[in-house]
Amino acid sequence: MCDYPNTKKSTLVRTMRNNIREKPHSCEVCGYSCSQKSKLVIHMRIHTGEKPYSCEVCEYSCSEKSSLVRHMRTHSGEKPHSCEVCGYSCSEKSNLMKHMRTHTGERPHFCVVCGYFFSDKSNLIKHMRTHTGEKRHSCEVCGYSCSGKSYLLTHMRTHTGEKPYSCEACGYVCSEKSSLARHIKTHTGEKPHTCEVCGYSFSLKTSLVLHMRTHTGEKPYSCEVCGYSYSEKSSLVRHRRTHTGEKPHACEVCGHTFADKSSLVRHMRSHTGEKPYSCEVCGYSFSQKSHLVTHMKSHIGEKPHSCEVCGYSCSQKSSFLGHMRTHTGEKPHTCEVCGFSFSLKTSLVQHMRTHTGVKPHSCKVCGYSFSKKSNLISHIRTHTREKPYSCEVCGYSYSEKSNLVRHMRTHTGEKPHACEVCEHSFSDKSSLVRHMRTHTGETRHSCVVCGYSFSQKSKLVKHMKTHIGRKATLL
Repeated sequence: MCDYPNTKKSTLVRTMRNNIREKPHSCEVCGYSCSQKSKLVIHMRIHTGEKPYSCEVCEYSCSEKSSLVRHMRTHSGEKPHSCEVCGYSCSEKSNLMKHMRTHTGERPHFCVVCGYFFSDKSNLIKHMRTHTGEKRHSCEVCGYSCSGKSYLLTHMRTHTGEKPYSCEACGYVCSEKSSLARHIKTHTGEKPHTCEVCGYSFSLKTSLVLHMRTHTGEKPYSCEVCGYSYSEKSSLVRHRRTHTGEKPHACEVCGHTFADKSSLVRHMRSHTGEKPYSCEVCGYSFSQKSHLVTHMKSHIGEKPHSCEVCGYSCSQKSSFLGHMRTHTGEKPHTCEVCGFSFSLKTSLVQHMRTHTGVKPHSCKVCGYSFSKKSNLISHIRTHTREKPYSCEVCGYSYSEKSNLVRHMRTHTGEKPHACEVCEHSFSDKSSLVRHMRTHTGETRHSCVVCGYSFSQKSKLVKHMKTHIGRKATLL
């Protein structure tokens, strides 16, 4: 009975100290002060390392009884704190408070550097390391360092191959919980994040944040070398490799390396033959989505890229840039073997095969191989007898577009290839090449019997018949 008034008085004293911010109890080691002696006792365990509270299940120990109570819920599965809005439950009250902010939108933690807001303090602390550059956690296997422990744990799974998160719908497994959450939305079709400007919806908040930059034009990630800026950090990472030359993604089949993973994925299809992108009009399939987009323009006849010099138009920007070099004469791609230059990189790639002898495109019917895919496509038509290019004037059809172009000149009378010596004109370039030999005196085709030379192969063929005729007479 006599102790009750004293207890009530001590409670009153503590309350008064809280109200007037009095902190009479100080730590002699670090100067920390608090209003209650019990809090100082707990604080001192930081310096002494004392952990008097132990878990009977797993031998976990801690300095505070409340920490042990929370820990025990990991064994019992108890989740006493529930959300009144959506029913979400958790074992700790602090987690419930953070969860409630997903409903209220409250973000009380503010970055003083860039003004970004966060719903919980731990995210702010991790974010601040993007400004300070601090990377506290290092991988003992490869030396990779990162700012957050959770990032390190995720990284370690690249070494162990561990994929602890599984999709109950299709069995998909992944190494990150966030990846599983994104994957599950492919089943539910849920897109809770909507753009207020154009109404476009996204399954991930990060996708919405990136999308908003298409409206604001914000590009917060800048290259330290050339100053080029990007709206996404991943784009900056890939861009930096153009300066460092780093190509971390290697093909396990041929050893070819790539600067980004998407390029490796596309390259692998050259080995597997996979063509996941199909045209709904003609059924033609492609290994890359960009090729399908370009192909579709052949059906709708769209040619958005037009040359101001000659009026030439095409469906692909790359083709347009290549065409413009026919006016400027620019040939930026040079062969390291023979020094020959090309206006297009694809032309250089094809040319290199004349040195290496590589013929990657094979006919499935007869096994004949080609260095160019276009040659294979033309060759296939010798089996199918397909002639898709027809003359609108006389109805004559061809297996190759170039042959149709030359044929059309028989109707138009066009002769675009002119001789610079005598100004004689020709409808096709090969005729001009043969004509030029009349000026140069070049005789490329020689008879193996008598050594006589000719400027044209057709004349050599006729000449060879004179030898065949003589042999027949002698017999």
